[in-house]
Amino acid sequence: MEPHLKTIFAGIRLIILDVDGVLTDGKIYWSMQGECMKVFNARDGFSVRKLTEAGYLFAIITGGKTEMVAKRAEYMGVKHVFLNVTDKLAVFESFMQTVNINPKEVAYMGDDRIDLPVLKKVGLPACPKDAIPEVQSVCSFVSRYNGGCGAVRELCDAIWEVQHPCVG
Repeated sequence: MEPHLKTIFAGIRLIILDVDGVLTDGKIYWSMQGECMKVFNARDGFSVRKLTEAGYLFAIITGGKTEMVAKRAEYMGVKHVFLNVTDKLAVFESFMQTVNINPKEVAYMGDDRIDLPVLKKVGLPACPKDAIPEVQSVCSFVSRYNGGCGAVRELCDAIWEVQHPCVG
C-alpha cells in the first residue's frame, strides 16, 4: 500500500456503507408474493462484525427501504442505519454532527451516482471493482472484488491491517 494511503487508513474511525451494489451484488429478487430478497456476502458480514466488536463505528446509508437491510445491519452490529434516503449528503452531514467525527476520519464505500457527493467529502472514498466509472474516478480505494463479493471485506481488512499490524 502506498504510504499516503496508509496515513489515510490509519485515521479511519467510521465506515459508512451503501447496500445495493456494495453489501449486495445489486441484484434484487422478487417472489411471486411480492417479497423482495437480496443476497449478502457472509465474508463481508464477518469483517464488519469483527470491526464493530473491536469498537469501530459503522453506518449504512441506502436509498432502499427494505426491512431486511435493518435486520442484516443488526446482525453485523451496525447501529446506525438510514433507509429510503434520497439525499445521502444531507444524511451524512447530519450524522457527522451527531457523532462528532471529522469527515477525514470516515471511509465510505459506494458504487453509483447517488454516492458521489459523500465520496467527495470523506477521507477514504472507496468502491467495489464494478462501481460505475464516475465513482471509480474519485475513489482512493477500488476493491479487487465486485459489490456483494468481498469488496467490503477487503476494505475492512485493509483498515484493520494498517491500524493493527501485529494482530490477525
